[in-house]
Amino acid sequence: MRDETQEQPAPLRSGLTTGSCATATSLAAARLLLTGQGSDAVSITLPKGKVVQMRLEFCRRDGERAEAGTLKDAGDDPDVTHGALLYSQVRLLDTPGVRFVAGIGVGTVTRPGLVLGVGEPAINPIPRRMMGEHLQQLADACSYPGGFEVTVNVQDGDRLALKTMNPRLGILGGLSILGTSGIVRPFSCSAYIASIHQGIDVAHTNGYTHIAACTGNASEDCMRRVYGLPEIALIEMGDFVGAVLKHLRKVPVARLSLCGGFGKISKLAAGHMDLHSRHSSIDLPQLAGWAADIGADANLQAAIVTANTSQQALALAHAAGIALGDAVCAHALAFARSVVPAQVQVEVFAIDRQGGIVGKAGIK
Repeated sequence: MRDETQEQPAPLRSGLTTGSCATATSLAAARLLLTGQGSDAVSITLPKGKVVQMRLEFCRRDGERAEAGTLKDAGDDPDVTHGALLYSQVRLLDTPGVRFVAGIGVGTVTRPGLVLGVGEPAINPIPRRMMGEHLQQLADACSYPGGFEVTVNVQDGDRLALKTMNPRLGILGGLSILGTSGIVRPFSCSAYIASIHQGIDVAHTNGYTHIAACTGNASEDCMRRVYGLPEIALIEMGDFVGAVLKHLRKVPVARLSLCGGFGKISKLAAGHMDLHSRHSSIDLPQLAGWAADIGADANLQAAIVTANTSQQALALAHAAGIALGDAVCAHALAFARSVVPAQVQVEVFAIDRQGGIVGKAGIK
């Protein structure tokens, strides 16, 4: 369990990616094989040139193999792999190059659509490049003409992967080894957004022309109920609707259903692409204005402006026979259409806390 955060504001601490961990541990294990030198720390160079030193939990040899491990430090980011033991086992090969193997707790790709082919270990391209470059530099320094087999492992990675989108993406058996910069920036949510993009890519590659992007479990259940969509076509977007809409410019699908709670859809209707409360808030006067456009009288408008929540505003409008849910979805639809390519048909659903549909706009 992670320590509780401080009550007083403080600078957020960055961490290092699983790709950086794999690079450090594979380098330390390979160095032990080639030089006989073990260590309790190792320095690596990140993709943008920064040099970092990483502490090792162990560095040991067992016959023709060596292995080294480190604890993943995600800094102040709420990463599921924070504190996990990542370790790499290295074996020397006669031919140059690096062969990657998915070890304990590292997944294998089972569906097309990702940057890696089916059957490949889920070790992403930049971590592969980082490991390859560091191992080649070591080989050159030691005048070693051969190559390396690197098996990357994450303790309890199969269990941790269930908290990620990997199973939905067809990455089975464990986690992905990730990272583009080598650094985890707290609350950047880049890994989540990357998973959204991967989910769309996988659905598209596997021939699904209708996808539903949902803010949470209740909205996913709603889309299953309405359309019977399989899991592969359900994109868990959370608050990152912008990640969905922008990615469809690169990977357009025929039909997009957006579904979320009424409050979040009202934020989308107001033009927000990040629906989290840190970045956007519900505009009750704007809701009152939209209600006025479809017939709300002055008393109802005033009641909406002073409502405690968007759900209360919706209930007030419903009681007065004003279809505020549909109006909000119509504004959200107009904004979504302004972002995605014209060939993508879009519809928007708003639901209440019980998962019932309270508004809809789009495809009839």
